[in-house]
Amino acid sequence: MKKLDNLLLNCSSCNLKAIFDLIDSIECDWGEHVVIQCTNCEELFSIDHKCPAFSSIMELIKFNKDLMTKQEILDYGSLSHPY
Repeated sequence: MKKLDNLLLNCSSCNLKAIFDLIDSIECDWGEHVVIQCTNCEELFSIDHKCPAFSSIMELIKFNKDLMTKQEILDYGSLSHPY
């Protein structure tokens, strides 16, 4: 997911274009994740799989249609923590 590091994207949280930084490892109650962070509003978006502790990359895809391939979207959607 290095392709998501230092990308200029439309942020779904602050509604501004911002650079997103990759954070290779961050913990939640269920394990570790890879996330990207908006440098403007500092919102964290889980990019490895769904987690209630972080915003979903699916929210970013609504504003950035070519962010992930269809297969990457399917893979992301099939992995999640139990809620």
